[in-house]
Amino acid sequence: MELGAFQVSLPVKDIGRSKTFHSKSGFEVFEGDESENRLVVKNGVHTAGLFQSMFERNVLTFSPGWNQNAEKIASSTDVREIRKALKAEGISLETEADVESSGPASLILMDPDGNTILIDRHV
Repeated sequence: MELGAFQVSLPVKDIGRSKTFHSKSGFEVFEGDESENRLVVKNGVHTAGLFQSMFERNVLTFSPGWNQNAEKIASSTDVREIRKALKAEGISLETEADVESSGPASLILMDPDGNTILIDRHV
């Protein structure tokens, strides 16, 4: 099962202050809109999403269909196939992708320690 690009998504209190901090530690804004309280910053292959007022805890985010440069890749495991494989392994899901749909979709699961994992197909 190919999960696609990975980033850690961080809830931040002040998007501007967080952007400044991460810039000083070698990250550059890669994508997003500060006026919408969301930025993706990157340092080499390491990617972090900075999100103000969008969620309460850190989220491990996987994006099937994208590589680490947010470029569409030729083939990937569809999020509905990932859903099916996870459920076959007995993993319960917090939210599920609609198996009758196509295109962008997402699902959320929690690991045994309560960490949120988002599998979010954008393309």
